[in-house]
Amino acid sequence: MKNIILSVILLSFMACNSSKKAAKEGDPSQLDGTWVLNYISGPRIAFEGLYPDKKPQLIITVEDKRVSGNTGCNSFSGPLVVDGNKINFDQPFALTKMFCPGEGETVFLETLKKVNTWSVSGGNTLNLIMGDIAVMRFSKK
Repeated sequence: MKNIILSVILLSFMACNSSKKAAKEGDPSQLDGTWVLNYISGPRIAFEGLYPDKKPQLIITVEDKRVSGNTGCNSFSGPLVVDGNKINFDQPFALTKMFCPGEGETVFLETLKKVNTWSVSGGNTLNLIMGDIAVMRFSKK
């Protein structure tokens, strides 16, 4: 009887660890939804200065392999390339061409191209990562 109980506990522990590992490696379905940018690394201009009127957004639909959104000025859409926790935004996007004052749009699009992995923490924070540095952070809308 003790062996059976010990086996059940051991199996439960192993299952728990494997599900944590799978979540850590990235379940792409976590990406689904609308995400609003609240941090971007690199520019010497304050975040509020880059995006004074409208914060950039990503709208991700994993099943359709699509991403769309806005740069804080123009709207865009294009293919979503995701494999586990690997992600690639270096694809040509369809982009509207309104005049956008400041550097916000350029900073957003150029940073997005450099991203190669992602993670979601707490179910509501999307981190886009270049190498091992989170260069963009989004909150779920």
